[in-house]
Amino acid sequence: MVLTLLGFGMVITFMTLIMMKRLSPLVALILVPIVFALIGGFAPGMGEMMLDGIRKIAPTGVMLMFAILYFGIMIDAGLFDPIVGRILKIVKGDPLKIVVGTTVLALLISLDGDGSTTYMITVASMLPLYRRLKMNALNMTCLAMLASGLMNLTPWGGPTARAASALHVDPGEVFIPMIPAMAVAIVALLGLSFYLGLRERRRLGTLSLPGAGAALGPNVDTFDIDDQNDGGQNPPNVENDEDLRRPKLLWVNAALTLALMVTLVMGLLPMSVLFMIGFAIAMVINYPNLAEQRRRVNHYAGNVLSVVSLIFAAGIFTGILGGTGMVEAMSRSLLAVIPDSMGPYLAVITAIVSMPFTFFMSNDAFYFGVLPILGEAAQGYGISAVEMARASLIGQPVHLLSPLVPSTYLLVGMAHVDFGDHQRFTLKWAVLICMVLMLAALALGLFPVTGTP
Repeated sequence: MVLTLLGFGMVITFMTLIMMKRLSPLVALILVPIVFALIGGFAPGMGEMMLDGIRKIAPTGVMLMFAILYFGIMIDAGLFDPIVGRILKIVKGDPLKIVVGTTVLALLISLDGDGSTTYMITVASMLPLYRRLKMNALNMTCLAMLASGLMNLTPWGGPTARAASALHVDPGEVFIPMIPAMAVAIVALLGLSFYLGLRERRRLGTLSLPGAGAALGPNVDTFDIDDQNDGGQNPPNVENDEDLRRPKLLWVNAALTLALMVTLVMGLLPMSVLFMIGFAIAMVINYPNLAEQRRRVNHYAGNVLSVVSLIFAAGIFTGILGGTGMVEAMSRSLLAVIPDSMGPYLAVITAIVSMPFTFFMSNDAFYFGVLPILGEAAQGYGISAVEMARASLIGQPVHLLSPLVPSTYLLVGMAHVDFGDHQRFTLKWAVLICMVLMLAALALGLFPVTGTP
C-alpha cells in the first residue's frame, strides 16, 4: 500500500507541478522521483536505480538525437518543400484547411508506426503555416499525437506486438479485425480536426499568406504560444534560406529517406544505429563542405539538447518508478479494486483501464505485467486471449500523453509549446477518441460487452 501511494503520489505530483508551471518538465523529472525515493527510504540504492533507467532509455535518446539531425538536414535541403508547397496552394490561408491538412498528413506519415518520425515531419511541414497565420500550435500537437496514437496500432507500431506477445496470440489476428474500428476512430479524428479548424477560422478568419504558393523554410524564430493573442501584430520572422536548398538532390534525398524507413521497418539494425548512418550519409551528400557541416550541427544543437535532456531525465523517473517496485505495487492495487462480480465485463474494463494504466506506467509494464493477469482471469468468463489483446489497445491515444513517452517531448519541443499546456488541451480529446474506438470495437464484436462463465 505504501509503495502504491508513493507511486501514484509521484506521478500526480509531477503532473501537478508541470501543469501549474511550478517546475519545468526537465527539473521535475529529476527532482520529483528523487524526493519520493528518499521518502520511501530507498536512498542507498537510488543511484543504481537511476543509472539503470538511464541505460534503458539511452538508445531512445541516441535515436532521437540523430533522427532530429537527419530530418533537420532533409528539411534544410528542401525534401519537404514540395509537400508544403502543395499544402499552401490548397489551404490558401484558411485555418480550417490547415488544421484538417495537419491531421491527414500526420495520419499518412504515421503508417510507418514511428511517432518520432511523424512528429518531426508534421511539425517541420506545418509549423511555418501555423506561425505565419498566428494559429494555435496546440491544435497541431494534439492532432498529430492522436493520429500517431491510432496508427501506432499497426503490428509494427509496438503496442499490438506487445499485446500479442504477452497473450501468445498472432498479431495479425489482433490487428486485422481492428481495422474497421480504427477507420471509425480516424473519421472521428477528422471530425475533431474540422471542429478545431472551424474554431480557428472563427477566431482568425481566412487570411492571406505573403508569397502564397512558395515553399516555407523550417527556420523560424522562437515563438511563444502566448504571442498569439497580440492581435496579429509582429508576426514571427520565417526565414527561407535558399543557400541551404538542394533541389537537384531531391530524389536522392527521397530515396535515402525511403531506404531508411524500409530498413527501420525491417529491423536490419537498431534504430539508433540506422539514424546515425543515415545522418552521416545525408550530411556528406548535401553539405560536403566541412565548415557548412559544423554550421548545420550547431544550428540543430539547441533542439537536440532540449529534447535529449528530457529523455535522459525521464530515465531517472522511470528508473526509480520501476526500481523501487512502485510500478508493481500500482498494478496489483489497481487490479485489486476490480470486484469478482465485474468478472464478466473484464474485456470492457480492460479497454477502459488501459487509458489510466498506460498513462501511469510504460507500455511494457502494462502489456507484460498487467495484461497477462487480466487475460488469465478473463478466460474463466469465456473471453478469449485475442479479444483481451484487442481491448488492451484502446487506451493508446491517451498513453502518448504520459510523461513516460519520450516522443511526446520531441513533439512539444519542436512545436515550442509547453508540455503541461499540451496535456491540458489534448486529454479530453484523447479520451473522446479512445471512447469512439471502444464503442466501434464493441459494435463490431471485436471483444464482448460481457463474457459467459
